[in-house]
Amino acid sequence: MANTRKKAASKKAGSEASETDAASLEKQMAKFLASGGEVQQIPNGVSGQVQTSGPRHITLGKRHQTG
Repeated sequence: MANTRKKAASKKAGSEASETDAASLEKQMAKFLASGGEVQQIPNGVSGQVQTSGPRHITLGKRHQTG
């Protein structure tokens, strides 16, 4: 049984899709900026995650009971 798949065709389709996505992103960004939206510059090391609980420590082994 011969493999009839052509890898070159799938690579070409992938590059066309990324070009379309890039063009779509440019259009969306232009529309956002035209409607009054603004881009924020976020400094390195800043996370968008909100910490809702304290640290979680893992205890290995048996717990020692005092008393």
